[in-house]
This record gives sequence, structure tokens and C-alpha cells, in this order.
Amino acid sequence: MAEKILVIDEGTTSTRTMLFAADGTPLGSAQREFRQYYPGPGLVEHDAAEIWAATLACTRAMVDKAGGPGQVASIGITNQRETIIFWDRNTGEPLAPAIVWQDRRTATECRRLKEAGHEAAVQEKSGLLLDPYFSGTKIGWALENWPQLRDAGDRLAVGTIESYLVHRLTGGVHVSDATNASRTLLMDIERGAWDAGLCELLDVPMRLLPEIASCTERVGTTDPDLFGAPIAIAGMAGDQQAATIGQACLDPGQTKATFGTGAFILSASGAKRATSANRLLSTILVQEGDRRLYALEGSVFVAGSLIKWLRDGLGLLANAGESEGLARSVPDNGGVYLVPALSGLGAPHWRPDALAALTGLSFASGKAHVARAALEAQAYQAHDLKAAFAADGVDWAELRIDGGMAANDWMAQDLANMLDLIVERPDFVESTALGAAMLAATGAGYYPDLAAAAASMRGRTTRFTPALGAPERKTRLAGWQSALANVLG
Repeated sequence: MAEKILVIDEGTTSTRTMLFAADGTPLGSAQREFRQYYPGPGLVEHDAAEIWAATLACTRAMVDKAGGPGQVASIGITNQRETIIFWDRNTGEPLAPAIVWQDRRTATECRRLKEAGHEAAVQEKSGLLLDPYFSGTKIGWALENWPQLRDAGDRLAVGTIESYLVHRLTGGVHVSDATNASRTLLMDIERGAWDAGLCELLDVPMRLLPEIASCTERVGTTDPDLFGAPIAIAGMAGDQQAATIGQACLDPGQTKATFGTGAFILSASGAKRATSANRLLSTILVQEGDRRLYALEGSVFVAGSLIKWLRDGLGLLANAGESEGLARSVPDNGGVYLVPALSGLGAPHWRPDALAALTGLSFASGKAHVARAALEAQAYQAHDLKAAFAADGVDWAELRIDGGMAANDWMAQDLANMLDLIVERPDFVESTALGAAMLAATGAGYYPDLAAAAASMRGRTTRFTPALGAPERKTRLAGWQSALANVLG
């Protein structure tokens, strides 16, 4: 019997395929970066054909490592959410650039819809706010501005990353899982279905959209020509939901933060949908069969991408890991604060027009202060979100962190210091991929339900305890609030 689980983890800057044993033990991985396109200010695009080629190469490598397709029980998929792809449903070839979640091209349209008074109704159904971050306005913009999409007629298919990958892997299945669908602005998250009124508001024909499936459902099998034999696809979730699952945060109040390209904090709310009066998001955490669990979410747009920018854009770092040593090399931030609004500001501010700022510089400032300010910004943004969650009645007792940036011990300790609570990090920090493995293992029948999979597959953790006095915490937060106020105007 096949006893291995294969996970496709489709990130914002790279594709990775990981191989797991059914008990959650990682067995190997293959990864490829793909190009980021910035055709103009606020515009971010991907080439879906490049993503598919990278996915196919990495997946073939892991199928070989598993010992062939007969050794793989199921494929799980997790992906960058809100990024939208337009392709030919007959050939699978993309018909236009993929519009990435970071893209801000629909900021004017979102502002128009807000001023027309639509946001309250949109939030009531979708759980989301009117922001260019989400997929729906991206689709409407593309249909209006790219004539090749209109010319495609019935050949046009639209979907988020996992939807596109399933179509290419199976040779034609057009499906999206409930978590990704809940991030489009087009879904009624309480009914679990596309909403005709939301689609009409955003000028998105419902016929273009995929069927919505549960997260542990077997949605199809791969084309035998791809890997030598068919493999079931039986687990899907957006990356932040998958990370929450991988951290075993399924019970109400359990909270995780993933520090990847952006930083995303989700607190489980159970079978009852959470609502927010503080600009947080209600979203579907997972769906098993017809049963949906919900979460409250705060999204920060720039986290690990800030360190990448310091490395690649400014040349201040030789590699991302250097940031930790630099932060430790100075006794404090020297009065330097970095507000990382390189793609606007997300929750709880939701200011797509905001621009980044580096303040407090003097001749005494060096690159170590800038690197430290970049890491400190993660704790400050998390602190702002903690206050918003608490105001909505969902305070955090502890925080479970993951993602590539969470491997930085200095940053993990700074989070504990500034939030004044215990921060817990799994020894295996790739919780996103592990969550997708839990879904796929459940879908393959290894576990009776997702809760059992999470309990069995989550590994050991490291805990960081607060070690900062209240006066210093207060002083640092005051400096952050001053820098943030200048950005917010």
C-alpha cells in the first residue's frame, strides 16, 4: 500500500514539492524560484506557465524520490492565496499574466465601491473588506482591460493557483477548495457557495468560476502521462489556512502567525463564524465534507519580502540569515524605525496607498540598525493586530509561529518581548506544507478526520518567554506609533 504523501507548496516567490510519511515525517523536498514581474508601480504579476513548469519539475523529482507513483497515496496542494490566473480550459495554457495578491491595480475601483456604500454588504457575505488584495476586483479589471480574455469566450477559465494546478495536473478538472474560494470576495462563506450578487457587483460572470470543493475531498487524479501512473489529489487549502492546520490550531481561540512573504495571523473560531468591528477578516479555516470551521484573520502584506528587499533591492544583506547577526550586533535600534508599507498597509489599517518609510536616521546609524528595524517591524505589526483581535473579544493566550522568517531566533524572542506572551515555534517550521499533508492524509483515509491527523502529525516545539521590561516595551511602541502616524498621514 502507498504510504507517502506528496505536497505541492506554491508560494509567492518559489514552487516547492515536499514528500512526507503518513505520520508527518518529512522525507525530502525540491524547490525552484520563479520570476516576479513589476510592470509598473503597485503592479505585481507572475507567469503561470513558468509556475506550472517549476511545479511539474519539482513534483516529478519527489515522485521519483518516493519510489514511483505507486508509492504516493495522495497529493496535497497549498498555495499563495488571492493570486488569480486566466487560462484556456481546452489547452491549460495561460491567456494573460497572473495578477498576484500583492498587486494594487484595483485600489481606485475598491475606493469607488466603498464610497458607493457597498463594503458593509460585501463584508456581511464574504467576510472580507473591499481591498485590491482580494481576487474578485482583479478578475473584473482583467476582463475589462485584457481583450484576449473576452475573445476567449467559453474557452476562458478563471481560478486561484490551486485551481490552475489541479486543471493542469488532471487535464481538465476545474475546482477550487473552500478556503481559497473564501478569499475571492465572490463567495458567501456561510452558504459555502458563489454569490450571484457579489459576482454581479464585481462584474465577474459566474460561469468562469470553478466548482467549490471541501478541503479533504478527492477532486481527481493526475494525468497518467505526467508521472507514469495516476495519483489522487485529495487535500487542498490556501497557505495561511494550511499553516493554521499544520500548527493544530483548530479549536476556538488557538492562534498562529506565519511569517513568509507577508505575515498572516489566524485565530480559530470554530463552527460559528467570527465577525469583526476592527477591520479584521472572517474566513473559512477548513471544510470537511459539508462542515465548515471559521477563523478571524489579520493580514500584513510585507514580512519576509522586506528582508529580501534589503538583500536584493538595497544590497544591505549578503543573505537573509545575516539579518539576525546584525540585529544582535547593536544594543538597540538607535531610534531607527522602518514602516514596511512597500505594498501598502494591511490589517488593521487597510491603506493600499500607504508608502514605506525609514525614520530616525543619523550619522550614527548603520546597516545593523536598519536590519534590526526591519525585524522589529514584525513585532510591531503583530502588536497592532493583537490589539485589534482583543478589541473583537479574541485575545491571544499564546502565539504559534512558523514560516521561513520564523527560523530567526532573535525575531521570535522579540515577538515574545513585544507581545508579552509565550511564542511557540515548531522544530519543523514548514507548517504550511505539513498542514497540506494533514489534509491529504485525511483525504487518503489514513486518519478518520483532520483533528486526528493534526494531533498525530504535529512535531516538537520550542518556546520563547517574554524577557523585556514594561518601560522599554512602552518606549519602543511609542516610537513605532510615531513612525506609523507619519505614514498614515
